[in-house]
Amino acid sequence: MTNFHRYHESWTDKLNKLITEISTTPTPRATSSSDQQHIRHLVDEVVAHYAHYYDTKAQAARVDVLSLFAAPWASALERSLHWVAGFRPTTLFHLVYTESSIRFESHVADILHGRRTGDLGELTAGQLARVSELQCLTVKEENEIGDELGAWQEEVARCEPEWSGLCGGGPEGLNHLLNRLSAVVVRADELRMKTIRQVVELLTPQQAAEFLIAAAELQLGIRRWGQHQDLVRGGGDILIAALLSQNGLLSFFCGKYSSLMSFFSHMISATPMEFFFYT
Repeated sequence: MTNFHRYHESWTDKLNKLITEISTTPTPRATSSSDQQHIRHLVDEVVAHYAHYYDTKAQAARVDVLSLFAAPWASALERSLHWVAGFRPTTLFHLVYTESSIRFESHVADILHGRRTGDLGELTAGQLARVSELQCLTVKEENEIGDELGAWQEEVARCEPEWSGLCGGGPEGLNHLLNRLSAVVVRADELRMKTIRQVVELLTPQQAAEFLIAAAELQLGIRRWGQHQDLVRGGGDILIAALLSQNGLLSFFCGKYSSLMSFFSHMISATPMEFFFYT
């Protein structure tokens, strides 16, 4: 799994570069087809980057699925947030609602005066209905995958008295269990990728770019925050200082990843009804 570990690091570095490029691209003019095509091309690049990751991860799952759960390349914080060896797909819908609310509130005065920006703060009724529909369908699939994982765990528990004989089936018995677990992970990753594509498809190019930026900032922000916490627990004072100076963790906490903090703050302060809606 060392190869996938290296791949994950290089993939994350490229994601950071892609998001930097799309973040620094001027807002496309609504009347310019070339602007729209350019931002769509950048969006497609980011989506393809995620697709490549999950294709590579599927190959790794067939070789050593247990390492995907151990995820030595991830921080303790990242692993604590994992659902079937990755992020929970419905998190993306929470992110859409949060980003939309933040952007709407930031230029509500412009909207009242008839000025439109076309960003995530201006989702149409049709778009919101589609987001809600996809969220319900995704929750259903998440539950099915969770049931599959639960059934796998129950099978392992039934084999416990016979572990010395590898579930009574020798190496083939163990391989059968690992292959089943691998299939569960691959299905979860397919749902993750499908959800990314579906959300991007229902948005305009500008909105899709903003969504992917927010998703990547959440992912990269949690990663840096988790790495920082791992270093704190490990007593790596020198490494912490280097990380602060080189990677700009101060800017991370002060605002670069404000959507991350807003996302957590919104979830923590949600009313019972809002919390029910988001879960």
